[in-house]
Amino acid sequence: MVRCFMRPLRWPALLLLTCSLGQAQAAPSAAAAESQPSSLFVRVQLDNSVKISALKAGDLVEGKLAQSVYSGERELFATGTAVQLTVDKVARRKRERNDHWPWVIQAFTPRHENYPTFQSATVLLPDGRNVALQVSLISIKRESEVRAAAKKDSGGQNKKIIAPIVTLEAAIPAEAVEANAAPTTPAPVTLAAGTRVRVVLLGGVSASKSHAGDVLQARLVEPVRLDSKVVLPEGTLLTGKVTKSMPPRMLSRSGSLRLAFTDLTVRGGVEVPASASLASAQLDSRSHTWIDPEGKLQGGRPGKAWMLIHAGVSAGLAKVADDGTQLLVQALVETATDASTAGTARIAATCASGLFMLTRHGRDVVLPRFTEMDVVFDRPVALFGAQAASVSNQGNGQEGSPVASRGQ
Repeated sequence: MVRCFMRPLRWPALLLLTCSLGQAQAAPSAAAAESQPSSLFVRVQLDNSVKISALKAGDLVEGKLAQSVYSGERELFATGTAVQLTVDKVARRKRERNDHWPWVIQAFTPRHENYPTFQSATVLLPDGRNVALQVSLISIKRESEVRAAAKKDSGGQNKKIIAPIVTLEAAIPAEAVEANAAPTTPAPVTLAAGTRVRVVLLGGVSASKSHAGDVLQARLVEPVRLDSKVVLPEGTLLTGKVTKSMPPRMLSRSGSLRLAFTDLTVRGGVEVPASASLASAQLDSRSHTWIDPEGKLQGGRPGKAWMLIHAGVSAGLAKVADDGTQLLVQALVETATDASTAGTARIAATCASGLFMLTRHGRDVVLPRFTEMDVVFDRPVALFGAQAASVSNQGNGQEGSPVASRGQ
């Protein structure tokens, strides 16, 4: 699935890859297959000179990993590792939703856009080895990190770090599967309240389309360590739900969305209670969404440009209503003149423009699929080693087999 914005990008770009196991790779053991996640997420920063809209088939794009890439408990590629991508072809896709412009502008925006597709990439390791990956593009967009406002900051001001993001899907190298074939034996541990984990959303949600009670899933993209030991490997699933959703309303009132995570899914499908809330999210840089201190996503207030656009449309509607009313009255009443119908026409124009302004909805809150987020555990999370070992026995039929505390 491809998601991207084909705007000319001359600034440093970041790429996000989803890596899935290929059928041609060596088959791991039953326990390793159970623990191995089906995909990985990789972020790559491109050079300043790269212009995405100008890319053509056969072009070579170079960049560096913006953060380390993990598979289960193991780091595959370190931050700053060089990456080369080869453009396969230029295709078309449906434009992604955003809350930047009101509908009167989006109605005239092209619904589709051109985007480059990728089928091959090469990771250039520092030791001189090259790791080839099969990839395909998911999205291209410029992002901002929106963080939960401090409680004393009632205005919801968020520190933003802007970076264009590209999302791709790729095959994991076989050596990454083999390296995770023998996970370590976990010991009973408890993650303290306030522990922050980085996840990626596996399904899109929005204030206008999601409802309270809708189930959502996210997955760890970085392992969680305690005393230098991995207790939550990359690939651990978090399950949650939409606890509150308010769609955009009339009088330009923006929508809002509240998410809550309730469970961790351990190896074998066993769920562990884990209450967590949203701390930050990587959103489109044009988004006007902010996060309040309680973790609720709130659409920003309409700005000057938003109001000027609506005012312009309102003035146009008033003019059309004014002229149309005069023409209609004069067509029905032979003795009617411009002077005699002016008052009625002005009333009709005022009603039309006023009705338009009153029925305008505010900004939406949109979290597309593969949105990267930071969540914080609200309460301590108990991870029991005995429980994980029991799950391992079910997976490989051997008693006392070692297994990592999480994975999927």
